[in-house]
Formats: sequence, structure tokens, C-alpha cells
Amino acid sequence: MKGLAPLLKKIPRLRILVVGDVMLDHYIWGDATRISPEAPVPVVDIARDSWTAGGAANVALNLASLGAQTTVAGFIGKDDAGARLTTILHSRKIETLVTPGEAPTIVKTRVLVQHQQLCRLDREAPPSAYQVSAAKAEKLLASEIAKSDAVILSDYAKGILTDELVERVTHLARAAGKFVALDPKPKRRLSFHGLDLITPNKREALQLAGSEPQPHTPFPAADVCARLHELYATKNLVITLGEDGMLLSAEGQILKTIPTAAREVFDVSGAGDTSLAALVLALAAGAPLETAAHFANAAAGVVVGKLGTATVTPKELLAYVNHR
Repeated sequence: MKGLAPLLKKIPRLRILVVGDVMLDHYIWGDATRISPEAPVPVVDIARDSWTAGGAANVALNLASLGAQTTVAGFIGKDDAGARLTTILHSRKIETLVTPGEAPTIVKTRVLVQHQQLCRLDREAPPSAYQVSAAKAEKLLASEIAKSDAVILSDYAKGILTDELVERVTHLARAAGKFVALDPKPKRRLSFHGLDLITPNKREALQLAGSEPQPHTPFPAADVCARLHELYATKNLVITLGEDGMLLSAEGQILKTIPTAAREVFDVSGAGDTSLAALVLALAAGAPLETAAHFANAAAGVVVGKLGTATVTPKELLAYVNHR
């Protein structure tokens, strides 16, 4: 990839704000060699536990890992999980803006046996428990938006991002001339319009366009891109296609499809967060969309070669690109 080193040098000068559903990712690593006598399920002998930031907090981790000055805003509970998540973020020099509330910190626990995910256990309250009024959000976020080069809205449909909050944050960012991106979750449809970038996956793009995936039917890329621009007037649209790479669109027109950069795929957890972070950093640094997409594609290619929710460093990215 041409121009990678100059792009990486620009990133430390950028300041990015992430607003969204932060969570703690908990991994239980072990082995299973027998079936329980109590039920037909495996008995897992636990070897170790590990924790990292998930959801919008993982987007922030990826931004910081690539060198950007990063702040994340979202709900972190007054509990052990919240304290652990705060420690993880602050250890990476990520600033935290905590929205008000009394709910538990969202925790996703994955049980991995011989590097395969056996099950996932979720701890969370209903979405209403994590909502914050637009007025309180503005008071919390206004000065940070003014200081930032870009704002990322990271939606995991857990409650933080509402129509009112998205509208208020977008208005503040627009008034200050800031880049605004959204990673949407269409199962809880948000109202948004005129953003700089949205990054749905293939299924999410279809849902945003008002369609559902059809078995044995090619992805209707041209129709979806045209429909999403008609509905949302987003400047840039990047649809992540999994093993098929990324589809780039601007002003409703398909620009290009970039094949995946991944050499080995061990775990896709968090790959979308990595792509989003890298795309926004490259675009905020002044790169054209295609260059930004190649940058994001390479970053995701590194991450899916790791187990668990992971990030990529500039050194890893340079090594990966140089050995392709």
C-alpha cells in the first residue's frame, strides 16, 4: 500500500471522540475433555481469564493503538466491571466521559475451548437503562466535540444512541466543521442524515435499505447504494463484505470493491471496529476514500489473524503490508 508511512505519521496529530455503547469483553480460556454427568454438555476446565474493552470502547482502543488521541463517551457502571473497563481504557491513555445512570456495566463473556468459542454470556440491562437525554449529552460532549477532528457514533443497539442524541451530536459536530461517522445497527433503526461516513456490513446495508437477505441471490449492490443515499444522504458509504472485502460508494454510486487483505482468519470479533477506526483516521488525515479503505482493510486483516477482540499497531500494520 503506497503512502502508508506518511499516513501513519499524521494520525498522532488527530483527536477522535467515540460516542456509543461501551462494554467489557471477558474471555474464559480453557479445555474440555469430558461431558458432564448432569447434562449433555462439556465440562470446561478453566485455564485463565482475560478482559478487554468491547463495543464502542474497542473502537476507541483501535484508534489509540494506531496512535490517535482518543476520548470515549458512554455508560460505565459503578461496579467491578466498570472499574476494570476504566482501568483498561486509561492504561491506553484513552479519556472517558461517563454518561449518568445506575445500570450495570455491559459485559460479554465468551468461553473459548481450544481456541473455539463454546458460548457467549451477556450481562446487561434493557436499552432504556442506558439512555441519556440529549440535553445532558450536549453538556457532557460539547467541549470535546469542539476539540476533536472527528466524531464516531458506534451503535450496538444497547441504548446510548437515540435519535435525539444522534441529532444533537451531529448538529454540534456540523456547527464546528467536524467529520462525523456512524457504524449503524439497523435492528434498532436510528434517524440520521447527511453524515460523512456510514459503515454497515452486508446484512445491515440491506436492512437500512428496507430489504432482507435472500438466499442464493447476489447482493444487489447498486440498488442498495442508491437507496441508502436516497434515504440518508451520506457522503461516503463503505459496506464491509466479510471474506469479499469492502464495497465503496459515494453519492449513491459504486466506486469500487476492494478484496479482503486477510491472509488467515482466526477470529472476526471486533474486526468491524478496527475497520471503522482505521477508515475514520485515514479520512480525517485527508486520505481519499479508496486509500482509506485499503488502510482499513489491511488493519482488519491483521486483527482477524488474532484470537479475541484485538487491535493493530502501526508497527504490525507496516510489517503486514510489507510482507503481502
